[in-house]
Amino acid sequence: MKNERANRRMMTRLSIFAIAMFGFGFALVPFYEKICQVTGINDLIKPAAAVVNTQVDKSRWITLEFDANTRGMDWDFNPVQRSVRVHPGEMIQIEYDVRNNSEKAMVGQAIVSYGPRYAASHVKKLECFCFKMQPMQAGEAKRMPVQFVVDATLPAEVNTITLSYTFFEVEGASTAPLKSGGKS
Repeated sequence: MKNERANRRMMTRLSIFAIAMFGFGFALVPFYEKICQVTGINDLIKPAAAVVNTQVDKSRWITLEFDANTRGMDWDFNPVQRSVRVHPGEMIQIEYDVRNNSEKAMVGQAIVSYGPRYAASHVKKLECFCFKMQPMQAGEAKRMPVQFVVDATLPAEVNTITLSYTFFEVEGASTAPLKSGGKS
């Protein structure tokens, strides 16, 4: 009888302790959020406001002009936009429309040139159709992206940069379409 009463008392105390700990766990979430908000560390309430790209130079604008050419190919090749205005350090994506007007499949490779020439070291391409050969079937059309950042260290006297892409035919390259997961 004495042991039974002691066991019930212990069970009651452990149950109250377990419920209190469970409640304490729930109370920690708003407490943690408030601490983070006050200190500015890992702010869960306004994460977008906490993330600021400090490498974007909002004090100046650069005009980027886009040009497209082909050499010895019956392809239409044009930028979707002829120019854009950006802040140095800002990530940009532009696109080019490409169409193979010939009666045969061809492989092209684009090469970029810059004006002024020294701007090349300040344009950091992240994605570009110029990184690899582009197989195009007869009559095929594609939209090809270029994603890049103009480095904020670009000299202040440069207000305009021209990116000129020229497609050349790659003789003897395979025009077979790539299979999923395959490599050329």
